[in-house]
Amino acid sequence: MLENAALALTATPWVYLVLFALAVVDGFFPPVPSETVLIALAATSVALGTPNLALVLVSGASGAFVGDQAAYWIGSRVNVRRVRFLQGRTAQRTLDAAARTLDHRGGSFIIAARYIPVGRVAVNMMAGTIAYPRRRFVPLTGIAAVTWTVYSALIGIGAGAWLAANPILAVVVGVVVGVLLGVLVDRTIHVIVQRRDAAAAARSDPAESSELPQPHALNAVVRPLGEHQGRA
Repeated sequence: MLENAALALTATPWVYLVLFALAVVDGFFPPVPSETVLIALAATSVALGTPNLALVLVSGASGAFVGDQAAYWIGSRVNVRRVRFLQGRTAQRTLDAAARTLDHRGGSFIIAARYIPVGRVAVNMMAGTIAYPRRRFVPLTGIAAVTWTVYSALIGIGAGAWLAANPILAVVVGVVVGVLLGVLVDRTIHVIVQRRDAAAAARSDPAESSELPQPHALNAVVRPLGEHQGRA
């Protein structure tokens, strides 16, 4: 009975519009779980044969792209430095670090941030605030949206193929794996960029090489936002 209900739900054309809308809102409001929905639909597509996987990919990628543009637009209209929970001295230094990172490593930074729910919001809004060139931002977020969608869908496809006899379990496993991989990606990016920053600091000023490197900008931006959400 549960499988029949799931099949009926995913068979409706509205599921593509819902996925698109969630991906858009997720671009500037992190609590919306677009990744989990995308993974779940991909797993269901393989296990049950519906919804249409190609349409799921198109809906997810296009929604993610539009959401990133919305975040940029918000950042260009609202100075994130004046946001109440970013008024502290530490938060202002964090935003300065993010601005410098976008200026020097904008491409890899924007693409990597897409895989971190709160990170993509912070980075894309900061890109709008500092007037990061749109001619570069648009194609970068396009690449990020497509790769993020394929990455999320592959998790669901793998779970759906492995647990085809139990579609509901396939969805659960796919979502859990997606969350764990997201945490792994976050930590990996943090370590890589931290090492690069330390190496760059050592080359620019050997006297400062013994000092601890500053926190990775993306992780530092995410932390104040996460703390604020925890207090809300």
